[in-house]
Amino acid sequence: MKITFVLPTLSLIGGMRVLSIYTELLQKRGHKIFIVSMPLPQPTLLQQLRSLLRGRGWLSAPKTQKSHFDMVDVESRVLETYRPLTDLDVPDADIVMATGWETAEWVAKLSPSKGAKVYFLQHYEAFDYIPKGRVEATWWLPMHKIAVAQWLADIARNEYGDLSVSLVLPTVDTKQFYDPQSRVKQPRGKQLVPTVGMYYTTTPWKGCDLLGLKAFSIAAKKIPNLRLVAFGSGHDSPLPHLHEGTEYSKEPTQDQLKEFYSKCDSWLFSSSSEGFGLPILQAMACGTPVIGTPAGAAPELLAGGGGILVKPEDPEDMAKAIEQICHLSDAEWPAMSETALQTVINYTWEDATNLFEAALYAALERQAQLTNKTYKLRLI
Repeated sequence: MKITFVLPTLSLIGGMRVLSIYTELLQKRGHKIFIVSMPLPQPTLLQQLRSLLRGRGWLSAPKTQKSHFDMVDVESRVLETYRPLTDLDVPDADIVMATGWETAEWVAKLSPSKGAKVYFLQHYEAFDYIPKGRVEATWWLPMHKIAVAQWLADIARNEYGDLSVSLVLPTVDTKQFYDPQSRVKQPRGKQLVPTVGMYYTTTPWKGCDLLGLKAFSIAAKKIPNLRLVAFGSGHDSPLPHLHEGTEYSKEPTQDQLKEFYSKCDSWLFSSSSEGFGLPILQAMACGTPVIGTPAGAAPELLAGGGGILVKPEDPEDMAKAIEQICHLSDAEWPAMSETALQTVINYTWEDATNLFEAALYAALERQAQLTNKTYKLRLI
């Protein structure tokens, strides 16, 4: 197949990681991928004025930023400005895929020659800062939908009546995320000093300050030597918020992430809203149990016992889970660690790509049926 992915600005977010892996694996299977993406946002007039008033001068426009597609050999195009897509921007193909609500609006208006239209559902984007009516309208569009989590598939079916939505869960690369001790055949055990880990950001819906850090503070009162390990994206200023003695790394490399997951007895997933929640799988691939809220795919991923599901926005409940895992015996903790690991290694990227590829073929079949139905109606 010839497949076009219509993407927002390329970056290091989890959704880009997933699509970059699908791109690489689909091309190895003989499919041809073309990427169309948006340029980096330019400084607004208000931002320029503020910079001038503060004596910082005129802000230069950013040109590039790191992306999960940097190491993928794929034909791509970045539009010259952030604007709606047109037929002139994309090649004729078998499939053209929208990857967010705004790209779905654009893809819906493309001509049939650009391919069967697919909507890759990575989140329900009806956020307060986004026009909810437009988001909802895209879910009604006659595109074949591929959902990354069960809750998204349920919304498509139950609220928008789409009975043909495909559920394709992502996974993680166990060549990148693993416990380094396992490579020297040393089974994972509890840390000598009880240790909790988390990704830190000031983004409100990630719940780091209001849930994760509060839960750690409560647990630390009962476990005096409890240690916190954290890393961030580099855009936030966490030090005033994090506890004294926290081991924090600003923007570690992708290859360094496994070191953070592997040095923890448990990993906190405190989000109130997530499309999927890849850090859950990344931690579990390193053999680290996850304490998580029921956001994204957490309910399914933690159901097998590789972690503990806690009440949303309840620091006391998360603190109890931290205590529970820290107090596991030297036999009980490795069992939970192994369960977490097995959750990941039994579902590979090849498995996920099989399902993703099948969903694309289903989109082609659906388009063929619609075209045939339309042709018959014209004859009548």
